[in-house]
Amino acid sequence: MTAVAETSARATGHRFSRNGHEIQLEVFAVDGGPSLGHVLVFGEPADGCLVRIHSRCLYGEALGSQDCDCGPELRKSLDLIQEAGAGVLVYLEQEGRGEGLIAKALGYRKAEHTGVDTFTAYRELGFSADARSYAHAAKSLRTLGLTKVRLLTNNPDKVEALRAADIDVVPEPLHTPPLSERAAAYLEAKRRHRGHWIPPRDPAEPILATAWAGDDEVAATSR
Repeated sequence: MTAVAETSARATGHRFSRNGHEIQLEVFAVDGGPSLGHVLVFGEPADGCLVRIHSRCLYGEALGSQDCDCGPELRKSLDLIQEAGAGVLVYLEQEGRGEGLIAKALGYRKAEHTGVDTFTAYRELGFSADARSYAHAAKSLRTLGLTKVRLLTNNPDKVEALRAADIDVVPEPLHTPPLSERAAAYLEAKRRHRGHWIPPRDPAEPILATAWAGDDEVAATSR
């Protein structure tokens, strides 16, 4: 194991600025090693703090894709943690629901050409509809000494993984407006295929399209 991988969270402590506010941030590798992800500790979290377990999404987070809710969920989670003054982000290297970026692209292409949702597309391509695991995230939270958390999630699998590790979980659904009709369809597919706690969309609800441009976001509402 490298020296960086062995570095303690306390040794990485530094100030982190976002939205005009500063908060103390410490970072350590997730249980199992940095190839699986990292734990970002904001402030001085204690039992009952906010926690977000988040899987990497290059499209939604870095490329500004409007086809999913990953970017908005991550930003909203960080907003809530900053407002609370403390919390934990477990950022997992589980791109493409654990199947990787190439599988993700293949799934999008299959869905685009056949009209099926990406969960069905994955299965038809021979991938798991969702290959992610949250056991390492749960162990990492226990390493922090946390036995009770408020989990920012719509995904019951994350709640079950933490409870299996003897962590008392209060789920706090994380609803964000869809950025496009494709994003709205994806939210519906997550609700239907994976049992996510996402209410059925009101057809009259407007689509909130947000164009990401570095530090600035330009929002426009359309129907």
